[in-house]
Amino acid sequence: MDGIFTIGAIIALLLAAGGAIAALTGRGGVSFRWLFVAAGLVLLNDALLTRFYRLVPDLIHGHWNWQGKLTALLVTLAVAALPAFGWRASGLTLRQADLKAPLIVAGLYGLLFVGLALALPNAPVTAETLAFQLTMPGLEEEAFYRGILLLALDRAFIGRARFLGVDWSWGAALSCALFGLAHAFGISRGEVSFEPLAFALTAGPSLIAVWLRLRTGSILLPVLMHNLGNAASLLV
Repeated sequence: MDGIFTIGAIIALLLAAGGAIAALTGRGGVSFRWLFVAAGLVLLNDALLTRFYRLVPDLIHGHWNWQGKLTALLVTLAVAALPAFGWRASGLTLRQADLKAPLIVAGLYGLLFVGLALALPNAPVTAETLAFQLTMPGLEEEAFYRGILLLALDRAFIGRARFLGVDWSWGAALSCALFGLAHAFGISRGEVSFEPLAFALTAGPSLIAVWLRLRTGSILLPVLMHNLGNAASLLV
């Protein structure tokens, strides 16, 4: 039940933020249809990652959540294939609209995590851990958060502000906040927990991932950057 309460609170925060933005910008600035689609996607993704809150048996029995991640990724790809979304509109394409500045940013990001990995003590490495960190986090989370969820939220909020060569919406900011909350917010036995550092370390870098996604039109660089960040300490 704790997982259901947690995702319920996160969705409530999303809808409340949408209502507040509508009040500030005018009702015409928010498509509540797409806002509710985004809320539904968040709920579905969480249910798949948790094997419908442990109701579905774990058939893989790995140390890491392979089954939840793989199932969530497959459903994300299926949603992206729907006419209302589309693979290219969702960023699930290898075609890059621009690479010059994005490659520089992604390279600096990678160097930062390699430097951190060299400076900090590394945990013991297993083949399963390395395989998981080099694949699942980036593939599943970027396809969802910077793919179909970003698309739905971008359509939910009409206004745009041009900054650093891309058009930002409230939806882009909220997608980063939701990513941070997924890593930092929880409800357990009636007690609410929030870890500011975990939120900052996930929501902050996700702004870079969103910029890369918007600038290139693809989640390719965010996926590579995400997986490198997760696996750097295992490789050096």
